[in-house]
Amino acid sequence: MSRLPRTLLYLVFVVILLSGSFPVGESAIGVNWGTISFHRLKPSTVVDLLKDNKIKKVKLFDADPDALTALVGSGIEVMVGIPNEMLAVLSSSTDASDLWVRQNVSRYVVKGGADIRYVAVGNEPFLTSYSGQFQSFVVPALLNLQQSLVKANLAGYVKLVVPCNADAYESSLPSQGAFRPELTQIMTQLVSFLNSNGSPFVVNIYPFLSLYGNSDFPQDYAFFEGSTHPVTDGSNVYYNAFDGNFDTLVSALNKLGYGQMPIVIGEVGWPTDGAFGANLSAARFFNQGLINHVLSNKGTPLRPRVPPVDIYLFSLLDEGAKSVLPGNFERHWGIFSFDGQAKYALNLGLGNRLLKNAKNVEYLPSRWCVADPSKDLTNVANHMRIACSVADCTTLDYGGSCNGIGAKGNISYAFNSYYQLQMQNAQSCDFDGLGMVTFLDPSVGDCRFLVGVTDHKKSIAFRPTHRRTTIWTSILWWVWFFLML
Repeated sequence: MSRLPRTLLYLVFVVILLSGSFPVGESAIGVNWGTISFHRLKPSTVVDLLKDNKIKKVKLFDADPDALTALVGSGIEVMVGIPNEMLAVLSSSTDASDLWVRQNVSRYVVKGGADIRYVAVGNEPFLTSYSGQFQSFVVPALLNLQQSLVKANLAGYVKLVVPCNADAYESSLPSQGAFRPELTQIMTQLVSFLNSNGSPFVVNIYPFLSLYGNSDFPQDYAFFEGSTHPVTDGSNVYYNAFDGNFDTLVSALNKLGYGQMPIVIGEVGWPTDGAFGANLSAARFFNQGLINHVLSNKGTPLRPRVPPVDIYLFSLLDEGAKSVLPGNFERHWGIFSFDGQAKYALNLGLGNRLLKNAKNVEYLPSRWCVADPSKDLTNVANHMRIACSVADCTTLDYGGSCNGIGAKGNISYAFNSYYQLQMQNAQSCDFDGLGMVTFLDPSVGDCRFLVGVTDHKKSIAFRPTHRRTTIWTSILWWVWFFLML
């Protein structure tokens, strides 16, 4: 009697393997926590925000000690990141990888510590715009870091992954998906490593960028309510870009012999400002549709009933200091504004019907800097240019939420953005006598004139934004490494 269930279980396992089907799974919803902001909330406030919203998974873009310290004892599963600029040194030195693991993983993964589950080795290192800059460093860095995790007795608990942009693979139809020819060899090595160490393939999928970059892209195909322009691929029909993109990756993995590899969505979301199509209603429509679609466990045509292992929404908070080279929308991906206030109604499927706002946010006094209505503003252009070269004025541009508030409103918005950035220093609202401080909120409709938060270690971190890099992060890390020896 005891052998029959075991035999049946074995037969089921064999059938699954032979048929190429998958057991039903459930996705977990997490978030990306970026910190490139002029007004940073206290990390403890952000962790409380995560807990209040029952978010159990968070992805960081570095190993920020303040964030990791705040996550200690929270029970939240963490993916820490290694910037692309650090891959060169980590690929060439086991001493460097040992040191990185000690400083950023081992010290936190203790009883009652931070629950680090993944280390993201680079961020979209195969992006075409990088022209292969980081490509040769990825696998050697993985091997060194894996060896370091083994030394630290953490290799069975902490898994290494490499978040990839969806441009790593290509095809006109999902079933024909394949990695870019120049990546075939390195992707074979990568997925072999991931498979051997029980790690998933992490990919970032952005239907918004497809819509933003292609005027012929069907708008309804970017969302989840069905499309009048579905993609027919043999017997499979795709009604949304997310499923089509996901299955293109599945096909690419299958061509390498790893068609059953678990997939995690490292970044996915929709911005709320800074471009046409980037607004509150579209962001809510996309993110709620995504969550409902994934949590329904329907899967995709090539992986029925098997959704991604995890999905990390991009992003938790707006990051007002990010590069806008890809577009002004880059500063507006958050489901919460920079101060932890929900932008729109969203059910994450985690137990709360609506998002809960951050508590105990320490704001600056409720006052704003605006253009003095009694002054001649003819020569204000240079003042606006200076203010917006430092502060965030992206909502004023074409397609932004503050674009329609008029010339004087635009001036006031620029003045106030600079004033708040300068922590409401009285002189920062002078502008040669053209500015004045008011205690009446000048916000108009969806155009919000912000009040800053008390400064938490204001720092503008170097994180490439879809897709830029800097040599200075690499230089600084080398200096730090040698100082620690």
